[in-house]
Amino acid sequence: MQHVPVHSSGVGRRQFVAAAASAATFASFGLGGAPAARAQEGGRASSGGGTRKKVLVLGGTGFLGPHTVRACIAKGWEVTLFNRGRTNTDLFPDLEKLEGDRDPDKGDGLKALEGDRRWDVVIDTSSYVPRIARASVDLLKDRIGQYLLVSTVSVYASMEEPDQDESAELATVEDETSENVNMYYGALKALCEQVAEELMPGRVHVVRPGLIVGPGDPTHRFTYWPVRVRDGGEVLAPGQLDDPVQYIDVRDLADFMVRACDEGLMGIYNAVGPEYGQTIAGLVYGCRAACKSDARFTWVPMEGLQELGVQPWSDMPMWTGGMGIDRMDGSKAWKAGLTSRPLAETVTATLESWDGMSDEQRARRWGITREREAEALAKWAK
Repeated sequence: MQHVPVHSSGVGRRQFVAAAASAATFASFGLGGAPAARAQEGGRASSGGGTRKKVLVLGGTGFLGPHTVRACIAKGWEVTLFNRGRTNTDLFPDLEKLEGDRDPDKGDGLKALEGDRRWDVVIDTSSYVPRIARASVDLLKDRIGQYLLVSTVSVYASMEEPDQDESAELATVEDETSENVNMYYGALKALCEQVAEELMPGRVHVVRPGLIVGPGDPTHRFTYWPVRVRDGGEVLAPGQLDDPVQYIDVRDLADFMVRACDEGLMGIYNAVGPEYGQTIAGLVYGCRAACKSDARFTWVPMEGLQELGVQPWSDMPMWTGGMGIDRMDGSKAWKAGLTSRPLAETVTATLESWDGMSDEQRARRWGITREREAEALAKWAK
């Protein structure tokens, strides 16, 4: 996430947060106009659930992918993976693996998916630009029953409006042929959704997750808090105790996606949580309880953080001070079966995952450094 210099003079609370966590900036951390076509809201495939399915996963070896594959295997389903064969190649040695590139213009492209093979479901965890999404959906549409597309809450035009549901206005990009994902992440994801529904009307499930956390997270945004709190001592804590935060455990997301495939659930769903609601205080104190830490928290309000040069989200991960991105409406997904495991389970699994990582895997570490935190706490104490 980019660091935007913000100074105390002439900059209010909203401007401070917006500068550090604008919609374009949110695109960089992947939280993931009206759509041309929209999935059938709340519809279900006629096949019903409970059958053994053949599943094609586009991707499947990154963060969300492996958890989704494991959830499919736990159902007894037959899983085929299609990817470039470059990431975590040791995973799932007993599964069928097809090598290729989502981009039809690179290497053998989608050649391994050509032919007359059929699958019940395609789970697409790796569509980022509409051209590439279109190539996959167009190739497979007549040989599959359901297409599940992993999108993002970053598709919404506003990151500040609270309680947005799936009908909220979407981000747009003037040049829809652009493939600048860093600049237009949300708008391009929205176009990928529209492409899928255009080609497979009524047979698409779009899941829009918020911040995905838990074991295997390569970004370490959520991970900052369990690791920092476990280490104990005085911890800089941001904002007001009741500032909301939202996240979804990767395993809960994977379970919901597999449930959607099992039941033939169609439509668009904000996959956010926890369903029981969460605040920044609940998060950090929950981490302390799970870690049995001696950490003590010094709470600094928005204005104080601004004076100290401490940025929302990048320095204080998970926290935006109450922007809409932390207050998305997930009620539709919750009613459809999305559940949220206890925070302690997520914290414990995240720490176990962190402890097993190499220094290289830990390198992309979010959050304020210990040195800057100590300096900020010393200044605040004065």
